[in-house]
Amino acid sequence: MAESKKYDISVTVHSHYIPEQSDEQAARYVFAYEVTIINTGTVTAQLLSRHWIITDADNQVQEVRGMGVVGEQPTLRPGQAFQYVSGTSLTSPVGTMEGSYQFMAEDGQAFEAPIPSFVLAIPRVLH
Repeated sequence: MAESKKYDISVTVHSHYIPEQSDEQAARYVFAYEVTIINTGTVTAQLLSRHWIITDADNQVQEVRGMGVVGEQPTLRPGQAFQYVSGTSLTSPVGTMEGSYQFMAEDGQAFEAPIPSFVLAIPRVLH
């Protein structure tokens, strides 16, 4: 069995379109995304901040930086998970999001956890 990394965070995201909050005639497409963050490392760490890169189908990029997630800065022990739901809107029916979370380990080491790119798309728009 491979030795686990000391500072290691796993991030998975699932997104879905919210038609009742969208207005396609006004080019407003609203998406929700559920994030699961798991401390797969060997040291307790606190999520301090986030950095998102949101790109629409026209290659318009928004960068969002802020403290914590949904008003929280969770501390995760090894093996512990934190889930939250948030959302964003685009001016196109398709886009992507990616980014990173900034953590501080209990031993004082700062590190980043990448958020893998995921697709935001209204149903039946992609094959």
